[in-house]
Amino acid sequence: MPEIIDLSQEIYEGMPVFKDLPQVKMKIHNSHEEWAGIQNPEKRTPAVHKLELGEHTGTHVDAINHMAQQYEGQSIDKMPLSMFYTEGICLDFSHKKLAELIEPHEVELTCKKANIEIKKGDTVLLYTDHYRKHFNKKDWGNGPGISAETARWLGEQKISAFGVETMSPGVRKVSNKEVHHICGELGFTHYENMINLHQLIGRGRFRFIAFPLKIRGGTGSPVRAVAVFE
Repeated sequence: MPEIIDLSQEIYEGMPVFKDLPQVKMKIHNSHEEWAGIQNPEKRTPAVHKLELGEHTGTHVDAINHMAQQYEGQSIDKMPLSMFYTEGICLDFSHKKLAELIEPHEVELTCKKANIEIKKGDTVLLYTDHYRKHFNKKDWGNGPGISAETARWLGEQKISAFGVETMSPGVRKVSNKEVHHICGELGFTHYENMINLHQLIGRGRFRFIAFPLKIRGGTGSPVRAVAVFE
């Protein structure tokens, strides 16, 4: 049997979301007691929840149309499913400090030390241990991220995507906006808010799966990201 490692955050009311994005709201819409015709029940057992959330909630993938205005039309429902079903690798940057940039030469050196190669079509996950250290704490929004130069370098390797534990792929107010623009320009994407990346370090290549919802015109989607070791 394959080993499947869950790389996805839980979605729940009150969870942290990026800046001014929609807060998650969740309530019981239908209860089993109502369906059974019980009047004024002592408790309501959920049969259906009503969810209110943004496309960029929890562990999610960005669509190309999210990257910049000129990519309008390249929505999540039009991106090829092959982008979300790839080979994957995970690189160890757990030494990185808050708001510190990851540069291209560091990616190359980390690959060399791990004896692993970035291949065309890969999903490259960047482990910083930011989730375990800072989730839902004061520095949660102040994590490390890639530089614009690293985004371009990764795109030039023809990867499908890269993934980070933080709420943004770059460092806010330093590289984040430019990282998004480069992803749009070079036609690849990224995942944010990943967890359990420490479980992938030193284990080589794996199957990465993270299908988005088929949202018409969507700018992104929550995903259930997993790493599969056969």
